Amino acid sequence: MSLFVSSVPSRRRTIRLPATWDVWVYWECGGLGDVSHVRDLSTGGIFIETPRRRSKGDLVEVHFLVPEGQISLDGIVAQTEAAKGLGLKYRAVAAKAISNLTSLLDRVRSESNTQFAPRRLVYESVADSSR
Repeated sequence: MSLFVSSVPSRRRTIRLPATWDVWVYWECGGLGDVSHVRDLSTGGIFIETPRRRSKGDLVEVHFLVPEGQISLDGIVAQTEAAKGLGLKYRAVAAKAISNLTSLLDRVRSESNTQFAPRRLVYESVADSSR
């Protein structure tokens, strides 16, 4: 089963995985902090659900609140969707966080393959605009 619905090729270099209900982040940008649910994630970035607006190119400090342990990284706002959230591209991941991030991605990947895992389909933005 494909996780993506799109009629045009994607520029995305990595596969996005729909996050489970327990993947949250604390993030800071421009002196303000917030806690948000992660909609989807990959080895290259995440999409966080937030009504807060940020500009493309803004730097963001991200701290995952997950059982895999401490995962802190710097990201850059690559995409904004009004009233939906922010797409962040990883800019720098601390060496000690890489194994925990890998464990998180492995867990989310395995849970997305389990029929009983809470999940949502992730649609490319092109498909969203055609509904």
